Amino acid sequence: MRVERLELRLLRLPLVRHFETSFGRSYDRHFLLVRVDGGGHTGWGECVAEHNPYYSSETTETAWHVISEFLAPLVVGVDFAHPRDIFPALARVRGHFMAKGVVEMAAWDLYARQHQQPLWQVLGGTGRPVASGVSIGIQDSLDELVDRVRIERDAGYQRVKIKIKPGWDVDAVERIRGAFGGIPLMVDANAAYSLADAAHLARLDAYDLMMIEQPLDYDDIADHAALQRQIATPVCLDESITSARLAIQALETGACRIINIKPGRLGGFAESIRVHDACAAHGVPVWHGGMLESGIGRAANLHLSTLPNFSLPGDIAASRRYYEPDVIDPPIDLLPDGTVPVPSDGPGLGVRIVESRLEQATLRRMEIASS
Repeated sequence: MRVERLELRLLRLPLVRHFETSFGRSYDRHFLLVRVDGGGHTGWGECVAEHNPYYSSETTETAWHVISEFLAPLVVGVDFAHPRDIFPALARVRGHFMAKGVVEMAAWDLYARQHQQPLWQVLGGTGRPVASGVSIGIQDSLDELVDRVRIERDAGYQRVKIKIKPGWDVDAVERIRGAFGGIPLMVDANAAYSLADAAHLARLDAYDLMMIEQPLDYDDIADHAALQRQIATPVCLDESITSARLAIQALETGACRIINIKPGRLGGFAESIRVHDACAAHGVPVWHGGMLESGIGRAANLHLSTLPNFSLPGDIAASRRYYEPDVIDPPIDLLPDGTVPVPSDGPGLGVRIVESRLEQATLRRMEIASS
C-alpha cells in the first residue's frame, strides 16, 4: 500500500444544540479531515482534536502543524505492507496521538477500499449492529436534565451518560433515578475531581451506576487506583489511556474496571486493537467513546466497535443529535432496538460523503503529494 497524496482540511460544523462538559459549553465543532489517495482509491480519517486544549493538549492547529510538517512526509510516497505498520513508522514523533490517529485511520480506510472489504473485516470485527448509548451534557437546570433524559430514552437509546462536575453530580443522579428508576446510567467527570473528593464521589455508590468515567486527572493512574479502592462504583478511564502500555498498567494496578477506547486518542486503530485485546485478556470490558464526530468519524467508530470485547453500549448516537445535515448521506441512525447499524454503502467506511456539504464546511485545505 502506497499513499500517493494526502489532503488536509479544517472544517467547522454547527451543533444542533449546545453541548456542555466540565470544560465549558460548545456551540460548534472545528475538526480536521485527512484524505489519502493511492492506487486509484481514496481513504478518509477524522481527527478528534478540538479547537481548544481542554480535553487534550492537542488542538486542530497543533494537529495541522504536526501532520503537514512531520507526519505526512513519513507516509506519503512510502510503501507499507499493511496499515498497522504506519503507527510504528510515526514513532520518531513523540506524542501527538490525535494527529497520528487521523493519518493512520485514513490509511486503514484506503487499504480496505483497495481490497474491496468493509473496514470492520480488515479490523477483525464482525459487522454486527452496535449497541448505542447517549451522552447528555450539563443542562441549565435539573428539570431540563430530566426532560433531556426522557427525550433520549424515548428515542430508544440503551444507556444514558450524563456529564458531571463539582456542584452538578449527586443531585443530578438522584433526580434521574427518581424520575426513571433503574435505567442503565453512568456519569462522566472529564477529570473534574481530585482524590480529596473520594468521600463525596463515594456518595454515588448508592445509585447503582454502571461506572464513573475519568473522575480524576487526565494523566493519572495511581490516584485512580487509590480511588477505586475507596468506592464501589466501577471507575472507567478515558483521557488517562493513551497507549496499550498505560492500559496494561491501569489494569494491573486496579486503577479501573472498564476502559473507554477512542482510536483518535490512542493514535489509531492498531493501538486501539492492542488495548481491546489487553482488556479482554484481563477480563475487563471496553466501550467506544465519542468526540462529537461527524458521520465520517462516527462510521469509523462503528466499524471498530464490532470487535468482540466491546460489550457495553458506546457513545455512537445518531448523526441528527449533533449535525443537521451531516457531511454524509444517508446519515447514521438509531434502530428501534437501540442499536446502530454499521455503514455498508461500499467497502471501507461504507459511507457516501456529500462533496457540496464538505466544501461548505471547509475553512482551509492543503495537499501533499509524492514527487
